[in-house]
Amino acid sequence: EARRQRRLLLAVVCVALLLDNMLYMVIVPIVPDYIAAMRGKGGAAGPFAPAGGNESGGTGGGNRSLLPARYPPAAGGNEDVQIGVLFASKALLQLLVSPLSGTLIDRVGCEGPLLAGLAVMFLSTTTFAFAQNYATLFAARSLQGLGSAFADTAGIALIADRYAEEPARSRALGTALACISFGSLAAPPFGGILYEFAGRRVPFLVLACVCLLDGLLLLALAPPGAAAARANMPVGTPIHRLMADPYIAVVAGALATCNIPLAFLEPTIANWMKESMGASEWEVGLTWLPAFFPHVLGVYLTVRLAAAYPHLQWFYGALGMAIIGASSCLVPACRNFGQVIIPLCGICFGIALVDTALLPTLAFLVDVRHVSVYGSVYAIADISYCVAYALGPIVAGQIVHTMGFVQLNLGMGLANVLYAPVLLFLKNVCQMKPSHSERNILLEEGPKGLYDTIKMEERKG
Repeated sequence: EARRQRRLLLAVVCVALLLDNMLYMVIVPIVPDYIAAMRGKGGAAGPFAPAGGNESGGTGGGNRSLLPARYPPAAGGNEDVQIGVLFASKALLQLLVSPLSGTLIDRVGCEGPLLAGLAVMFLSTTTFAFAQNYATLFAARSLQGLGSAFADTAGIALIADRYAEEPARSRALGTALACISFGSLAAPPFGGILYEFAGRRVPFLVLACVCLLDGLLLLALAPPGAAAARANMPVGTPIHRLMADPYIAVVAGALATCNIPLAFLEPTIANWMKESMGASEWEVGLTWLPAFFPHVLGVYLTVRLAAAYPHLQWFYGALGMAIIGASSCLVPACRNFGQVIIPLCGICFGIALVDTALLPTLAFLVDVRHVSVYGSVYAIADISYCVAYALGPIVAGQIVHTMGFVQLNLGMGLANVLYAPVLLFLKNVCQMKPSHSERNILLEEGPKGLYDTIKMEERKG
């Protein structure tokens, strides 16, 4: 029964992560035309125009790309800024809230914050569906960042807590990462097709319904009254102490660095492909979709290798960063759509290696060096991701404008290649012995007499 409940909770977390990343990316084909319509610069006749309306470029109805560029060339400078700020607002608010959410999760458990995050995401998705102006879109996007700060951190921490043994923990986290990848890469065509043929509200209403069902399932599996047992569990290590841990700091730096190419290329590669190789709209739109398969392959290989050779987790992460660096440097050398897919697949394959190897390492470091409570440490991981994705939509375009697309990719590639040797610092982590933490004492056996009670208090001190 406990094993079945654990699997159901894993399914709930995976759906929550899938929804979060689908909502993050589903607005890619919708928002540029949406904002243009609101500003009266073409596009649909209004925010509630039929799906078959003309696109902003003036072509006929039904010709709208399923995946237009995030920064359409026809847009004015002010419109570009609006779209960039809109996309960055989610990561910026998530970056600010994640430290607080991690501390809260450590104190009250994972289930309550996860349920609260799903509720906020439901509200955000519904707001997107009925937004009629830029301010409402911005509020909905920011609300999503608030919900993600709780849902993402609580979900990953819940997996690490329920799957305490290896290699089950790596498999469960790998499953969650595969759902994140699928959500990010499948959302743009999902949103584009529904936007084209069913209207702009339908993609958001579908996601809102799934979010509601996921929250109800979580409520059935872990009702609020069940969290009372949490009062007997130890309080986790404060997040500022975890950030000062050099091993955790190295992992957090690797997670941020490896995601920079993906975060910086998403808002810039569309215009570069159109200008340098005359790529069509469908080619721009489908650029990232094939990368889902190498990402899942990277997750699968890392989980299998980690089960067979757990002492080489640092090497899998370093190899992934080297692959990301080499692939980033190859992007500017591509001359057609088919060639671009290859380095993008390399980037996603490398990210899968890094994430799948280092996320379980964070839980292991907490187990052996701190108290086995995972909210704050995965809040640090969430902060690492948010740093990359908050800077991407705002900074990447400016770098391309001042230095060029080639220099942007070379810089990102060099950063990953130079950081890969830093993971040697984690080489001896697997040799650390788990500490006899307060949590383990409470779970194994409580004090039986005065002497044991005194020893327990000494350990707490």
